[in-house]
Amino acid sequence: MTQDPQLPHVLPEDPLPLAKAWLDEAQRVHRNATSMALATVDPSGRPTARMVICRGLDLADGWLVFYTDRESDKGAALAAHPWAACVFHWRELERQIRIEGPVTRAPDADSDRYWRSRDPEAQRAAWASQQSRPLGSRAELLQAIANVAPGTSGALPRPARWGGYRVWAERVELWVSMTGRAHDRARWSRTLTPIDGGFKGGAWTSTRLMP
Repeated sequence: MTQDPQLPHVLPEDPLPLAKAWLDEAQRVHRNATSMALATVDPSGRPTARMVICRGLDLADGWLVFYTDRESDKGAALAAHPWAACVFHWRELERQIRIEGPVTRAPDADSDRYWRSRDPEAQRAAWASQQSRPLGSRAELLQAIANVAPGTSGALPRPARWGGYRVWAERVELWVSMTGRAHDRARWSRTLTPIDGGFKGGAWTSTRLMP
């Protein structure tokens, strides 16, 4: 796919509005546009990666959020090393976004709000699944789900172990595929200062990078 350069000649001071515009455009053409690779470091120091769903990108404070079982392998990794790297890649648009930074737990109110938006069947699966733990058979999982509040079909309260994580953007990289592999690539970075359970970002600095 050949396309014109998508990064402005003069890079924007803040990369997040452009990243959000790319994400919005991707959602119009890609069914799984909010899927992202999440890389962490486990308690033994080994890197691990998996796909998760980005459930929001906050432009004002500069974080993205995903939700999971905090007793999972990724939860253990983030408890030991609260830092993550995320990658969105859209083949149809030939674009990529990388966001890296420290991680904090999302406020309970946010986790509750998102939990209430989930389908009741997904809520039951979250209650039944001890994520990342060994499983004897698929039948065992299905029986565990059936055993969650049997005889009811409505919403369930959020399990205490389940909730959101915010990845605070300390470094952002935008990449566009170009003809002849002369790709257009730029990186932004800033200093984050801890404040009120999160971070306050300083001014961004930017530079184009060799592909």
